Amino acid sequence: MAHDVLHPTPEYLAFWQERHVCTLTTHRPDGTPHVVPVGVTYDPEAGLARVISNKHSKKVRNVLAAPDGVARVAVCQMEGRRWATLEGRATIRTDEASVADAVERYARRYGRTPSPNPDRVVLEITLDRAMGRA
Repeated sequence: MAHDVLHPTPEYLAFWQERHVCTLTTHRPDGTPHVVPVGVTYDPEAGLARVISNKHSKKVRNVLAAPDGVARVAVCQMEGRRWATLEGRATIRTDEASVADAVERYARRYGRTPSPNPDRVVLEITLDRAMGRA
């Protein structure tokens, strides 16, 4: 079932606010999918999803290896029969304000603040598709 990225149903948005481990799918330079568990925050007002990561991770390297450093990605979560996927174009943000904002959003959703990490970056996903059954 398709959803409006900028105007999700209350149920869909509530599902993205619950604490769930998600997956992030990026593509390796050879085109094969790379799927890893992550924490994701969804900001429908901005049309963004955010994933915090270490700048040396494979997922970050996959995004940076894409043309112009912009990669098509998907994040997904599920619980029982409920599931939700967000898709869009990811870029890597390294500026302090973007990282701090993403960490704060992560802390709100997951109930814990990650340990400080000078190598932390943000995969910022400009969303263009949402689907699921929440």
